[in-house]
Amino acid sequence: MINATRLFAIARKEAIQLRRDTKSLALAFLLPALLLVLFGYAITWDVEDINTAVVDHDNSARSRELVDAFRSSGYFTIKTYGDRASEIEPLLKRGSISIALIIPPDFAADLAADRPAKLQAVVDGSDAHTATVILGYTQAIVGAYSAKLRSGRVRLHLPLEIQSRVWYNEELKSRNMIVPGLIAVIMMIIAAMLTSLTIAREWERGTMEQLVATPVGRVEVVLGKLLPYLAVGLIDVVISAVLGVLLFGVPFRGDPFLLLALSFFFLVGVLGLGIFISTVARTQILATQIAMVATFLPALLLSGFMFSIDVMPPALQAITYVIPARYFLVVTRGIFLKGVGLEVLFVQGLLMIALAFLGLGLAVLAFKKELQ
Repeated sequence: MINATRLFAIARKEAIQLRRDTKSLALAFLLPALLLVLFGYAITWDVEDINTAVVDHDNSARSRELVDAFRSSGYFTIKTYGDRASEIEPLLKRGSISIALIIPPDFAADLAADRPAKLQAVVDGSDAHTATVILGYTQAIVGAYSAKLRSGRVRLHLPLEIQSRVWYNEELKSRNMIVPGLIAVIMMIIAAMLTSLTIAREWERGTMEQLVATPVGRVEVVLGKLLPYLAVGLIDVVISAVLGVLLFGVPFRGDPFLLLALSFFFLVGVLGLGIFISTVARTQILATQIAMVATFLPALLLSGFMFSIDVMPPALQAITYVIPARYFLVVTRGIFLKGVGLEVLFVQGLLMIALAFLGLGLAVLAFKKELQ
């Protein structure tokens, strides 16, 4: 049976210890904001200012019109004009350009004769993601240019017109998707690191003997040490959300109280994992190292933040089910961008509750009130 008096006595003791430890306080409040700002500006999947070379063998009004279409798109920056296609390879090797547009000499003549005109695009494929985006931009611009040419020819009108509309991230800014995901990743790392020092600190300072001599139960010790850091974690979530909206301009369309409620269960699970690591490691240095490895790489690589879980091997997909950041990532993006409620996030909420009990259970089982 949990005694509330003993529980809050442990929580008060841990809160006083945390208040006196200025380094831990700085880690708790400043590091999440610092990481969010640093990663929020550093990580981007947007591709802009694409350095472009043009080799125009046709040099006609039509070919210049096509080049102007690329320039006016806002994505391509024409860096150089060449006379021969052989000049392109050295520029690509040096990284001076990312794409070269080669227009054949019969480009305008083919258009005038109603024959398919060709445009060669040579793209630096050393970065597969960037190359894919560049090719997508190129195809879109060429498609829009082709539609413009067809608009003056009634007999070439298409019977079907496609109209697209983007929901939730209308400007297609990668930052709107990255920042809510960063909150999940950063909070998993920071929360586990904070509590990974709690039990280990007792062993290193020789105060574990006093704790063992008290009538406080294992559950009360674990919960008492967790509560102050839970409050810190919830404050960090609020600070991160405010920074995301005010500093990065990420829309917040959902219920802030739902975000806090689901953050509560997410943090309980991760904080419990940190206490479990602290209990097993017994030294602060080792506990910090284990917490970093156990949270940073899984949260960054296996939560769906950097890579889609659907394309991972089946073995890695199975591992992702026990990573709390996987579910909290869906929660933050859903509440921020889509404004969804519990009717959509119900499954994620249940899974985070289950992981919260798992984290607490591991911490309680690992902590033993005996000297070894």
